[in-house]
Amino acid sequence: MSFSGKIKEELAEQYAKARHCNLAELSAIIHMAGGFSDDRRGVCCVHVHTENYTVARKCFTLLTKTFNIGISIAIRRNMTKGSASYDIYAKGEELLAVRKAMVQAVCCKRAYIRGAFIAAGSMSDPDKSYHFEIVCDTRGEAEYLKAMVNSFDMDAKIVARKKTYVVYLKEGSQIVDILNVMEAHVALLELENVRIMKEMRNCVNRKVNCETANINKTVSAAVRQMEDIKYIRDTVGFDKLPEGLKDVALTRLEHPDATLKELGGLLKEPVGKSGVNHRLRKLSEIAVKLRD
Repeated sequence: MSFSGKIKEELAEQYAKARHCNLAELSAIIHMAGGFSDDRRGVCCVHVHTENYTVARKCFTLLTKTFNIGISIAIRRNMTKGSASYDIYAKGEELLAVRKAMVQAVCCKRAYIRGAFIAAGSMSDPDKSYHFEIVCDTRGEAEYLKAMVNSFDMDAKIVARKKTYVVYLKEGSQIVDILNVMEAHVALLELENVRIMKEMRNCVNRKVNCETANINKTVSAAVRQMEDIKYIRDTVGFDKLPEGLKDVALTRLEHPDATLKELGGLLKEPVGKSGVNHRLRKLSEIAVKLRD
């Protein structure tokens, strides 16, 4: 099962205790996957169409738990694809409470976002990337949902995709926050574990890259030093060099892989790392002058 599927399965098992929260969640599902209409007598009707069994089950359960009205569900199976679609119908004056639901309380906003995600949301596999989105049919619905998400101190954005509008989040930390808002706590913990592992891998990779760069830099410097020292030896020799420079040159030739610190300890009169580095720079300057 995909990560999105796991989140929806978790959210589908949650039912708010307060009726107004159930109305808010039901309102979101109907807006995202269906719509309202009136029959000839002006009675409010609801129609929801989905190919997701989890969405159909949650919508049907919310309707039966919240209202004492007749509800019908039609299931159409596609034998070729091995899939099914679900059409839920309900009619009753009571449904006006959903149609006119005012989502203002924080608990109701949580429920509305939860319902919107169940009906029209998706999330990428966090092992690959961080992307959370809910698809809306109209710009108005997208703006309404975006404002609701951002009321929880997030930075949701909208992008037009074909004939729809997508409300999305791309920051890992904000996706953790939205899972918390929807109360998908199991998925939240799984995502946090993935984020921790990715951060550890990135940290290790940064250290390895840094160490590799330092090693390459050290090796390149040692190669240049050896070339300079050999050039001096093969052109004018070491006899005219000051004793300190001569000692470093001969020691470097004998120990090409030694670090500066190790090299300083191998000299006749040991010196520190900075002293060795200073002498090697002098040798490099001499080699440059000779080449010129």
